[in-house]
Amino acid sequence: MYLISVTRALLAIGILDIDTDYNNYKHHTDSYALRYNYERNFKEPFHNNLIEDLEINLIDQMNTFDPVKEIEGAKSLITFLREKKVSFCFATGALPKPAMMKLDQCSIWYDERVLATSKTHESREGFVLDAIEKAKRFYNNPHFDKIISVGDGIWDLKTAQNLSIDFIGIGDKNKIALLENGAKKWFSNLEEFKKSLISN
Repeated sequence: MYLISVTRALLAIGILDIDTDYNNYKHHTDSYALRYNYERNFKEPFHNNLIEDLEINLIDQMNTFDPVKEIEGAKSLITFLREKKVSFCFATGALPKPAMMKLDQCSIWYDERVLATSKTHESREGFVLDAIEKAKRFYNNPHFDKIISVGDGIWDLKTAQNLSIDFIGIGDKNKIALLENGAKKWFSNLEEFKKSLISN
């Protein structure tokens, strides 16, 4: 649903020849999808003001679909982390407004101050580092003893490896690929991950 919305949003701002093989993109982010397809269509440098146009069109396209469904255990995990006063931040390849729309549809707590997106960084490394800095400011903690990235995709694992931070894989879909590529810890879902935190 989301990638269909991205494709339609790009079409709405006049980008007609779209590479929809999103899994093979250099960066799996909305902002990169926009720049890459804009520049390959128009053979000229991308303009940052187009990001807001893409955001608006993405929201319009997302509204044509049913609300997104919560990833199993996501709301429960966020509630648990807040109750236990564990510092966390959201890092997403989406743009801010679509990301917040999805969180709102799932009734998951968030604060824009702990939301790092591809609006300011095309690469996943960029917005994960941004997430860490946002968390330091939000929780008034200049140094974290341990930083863990939680994700379900190979690109999430590669990002953590590139930044030399710990990684925990989630979900059965990419289990084998994650483990084969160096993931040390993996859980079937976020509920299992939360249980492991409770037991520690």
